[in-house]
Amino acid sequence: MFALQDVIHKFEEGAGMRRLRKFLAVLAVLVFVVLCNWRNFKNFSTAEAMDSAQLARNLSEGKGYTTLFVRPFSMYLIESVNQQKLGPPPADTRPDYAQVRNVMHPDVSNPPVYPVVLAGWMKVYQGTLKGMEGVRNVLPEFAKNLLPQFNDSTKNPVWQKDGRFWWHPGDFFIGVFNQILFFVLIGLTFFWAKKLFDLRVALISALFLFGSEFLWHFSFSGLSTILLLLIFMGLVWGLTFLDREVREPKWGASGLMPLAVVLGLLVGIGGLTRYAFAWLIIPVIIYVILFGGPRRAALCLVTFAAFAAIMTPWIVRNYHLTGTAFGTSTYSAFEGTGLFPEFRLQRALQPDLSRLVIRPLWGKLLSNTRGILQNDLPRLGGSWVTALFLAGLLIGFLNITIRRLRYFLLLCLGLLIVVQALGRTQLSEDSPDFNSENLLVLLVPLVTVYGVSLFFVLLDQMNLPLQSLRYLVISLFSAVVCLPLIFTFLPPPPSPYAYPPYNPPLVELFSTWMKEDELTMSDIPWAVAWYGKRQSVWLTGNAQSDFFALNDYKKTVNALYLTPKTMDKRFLSEWVKAGEQSWGIFVITSLLQKEVPPTFPLRKAPAIPGLQPDNLFLTDWERWSKPN
Repeated sequence: MFALQDVIHKFEEGAGMRRLRKFLAVLAVLVFVVLCNWRNFKNFSTAEAMDSAQLARNLSEGKGYTTLFVRPFSMYLIESVNQQKLGPPPADTRPDYAQVRNVMHPDVSNPPVYPVVLAGWMKVYQGTLKGMEGVRNVLPEFAKNLLPQFNDSTKNPVWQKDGRFWWHPGDFFIGVFNQILFFVLIGLTFFWAKKLFDLRVALISALFLFGSEFLWHFSFSGLSTILLLLIFMGLVWGLTFLDREVREPKWGASGLMPLAVVLGLLVGIGGLTRYAFAWLIIPVIIYVILFGGPRRAALCLVTFAAFAAIMTPWIVRNYHLTGTAFGTSTYSAFEGTGLFPEFRLQRALQPDLSRLVIRPLWGKLLSNTRGILQNDLPRLGGSWVTALFLAGLLIGFLNITIRRLRYFLLLCLGLLIVVQALGRTQLSEDSPDFNSENLLVLLVPLVTVYGVSLFFVLLDQMNLPLQSLRYLVISLFSAVVCLPLIFTFLPPPPSPYAYPPYNPPLVELFSTWMKEDELTMSDIPWAVAWYGKRQSVWLTGNAQSDFFALNDYKKTVNALYLTPKTMDKRFLSEWVKAGEQSWGIFVITSLLQKEVPPTFPLRKAPAIPGLQPDNLFLTDWERWSKPN
């Protein structure tokens, strides 16, 4: 009897109750994650996410670092290098200098880390699904009916709603992977804040990150942003250890060198996740120069050497293929200027690169910097904790490491504003907040921690009569910061469809009509590559000379797929004024006159109710009437 009472007492007051509280807390988090996905998950809506996903799939299938999404500009760069290496072709021959006829075109636009990591994840989740399906197959018939099918086919009812496509399984599983990284990021931030500040700052900072609708959206997006945030937080940890070791040596005379190597490797890995991240080697080197102690020169050399060792092989690979260090991304600063507005450079088969001059970059820098300072910086992280961070710049912290890392944060902030302003392209116009060119988001964890620390400084100065009122203030503060995520659970429910222009079932249907070695031209080639698993080239600069230059001399175009991205453009400024050879005139002729221009080789269109005028699909023969 006494033993039973002891057990009950220990469970109510001792370790048992603590374990129960932890279990309930974990359960509550899991339930919230499930509900958040169920309510807010959205299929991919950016070109970068689909491009990375199809690259990862090619890697996971053993096809190397190749792409089904073909940019005319990458064809130009690769062809130019091959012509210099191999010389002019023999008479009456059509060599594949652009390396496009081999279906798998080498990718020279994306850094490799994120696709490689995704490829590993695809192997993991596909193997897990096969194992679960194998277990399901050996169950009795009544048990099979109780369990859902475990596969990533879009025909699986799990991914449908009311018998229609709803979630794309590939998009969902990549979102799950990014959410795992998101939780790791929260953990890293929590322990860093606990180490330098205190437990209450760490807890509230972790809560704000977890309750950030802004970061949740990035986790759904399929972009490399969450992985990059994790790398940046690892870099902050490395600088924290470096600062401690410089002031209070614990690892001996050579203890700093491994840390310098780690810093260089992290910046290099980040640079191979997103090229713009490589610029952070500058504030890292400055930090080491300022606070690296008497061996700062050697530490700087080691840090930069490790960084260069990671970046150099990939730069050599790109230079071998394209004659540039970063492939098509080398020219991103010139995109969005008067020289190459919108995506005109990426869609050009024969761009005039002799027009590239520095002067337009100044205008782009000033214009975009003004927009960042007016819009992006005040909304950094999607909450007004940024205001507390900016106000907290006036606070003098006693902890020297906190002060020094704040200097690093400010160096990164100034640098990333400039890099983001120069690197802004049409991708940011198509998706203003959630895109791969949003670099300021990398600072959200640190900004959140510093902002929360100022909140507690102010709270400690409030003369509250009751301790419970402090908890009330903290609760209200937390609720206000997390309101954007809370409001996503209110009606009306958002649709996971990213249409217009992306309609995965329609893309899959069109792609089943095409053979694997055939080429489709589209205004959303990244979606054809990811959802349709077919080679697709970006819509050329015009529907006449550029189209026929590709079709006649590079590779035959067997189908044309246009979506609202093209069909719903402005009539006068984007169609009529674009000239007689524009795709706008082509669309006007095809829709209004009900006839494709007579010289155009693709003239057959399927009779699908509701297909036109939102979408236009043309091919060389009636493929839908005779399966391949």
